[in-house]
Amino acid sequence: MTAEAAEVRVLRGTPTAEELAALIAVLCARPARSAPLSGYEAWRAKRLAAQRRPRP
Repeated sequence: MTAEAAEVRVLRGTPTAEELAALIAVLCARPARSAPLSGYEAWRAKRLAAQRRPRP
């Protein structure tokens, strides 16, 4: 079940315990591998790492 399908079922009315469990399982599922950093995220990670390094 996709997150959208689970969310629609819950938003329709009072969810059953089974529907809530399905929604929680979908929302807590982790992707198989992490997504690559965007350009800005990579730049920021390098900048923060440089700030943490001690200067000679």
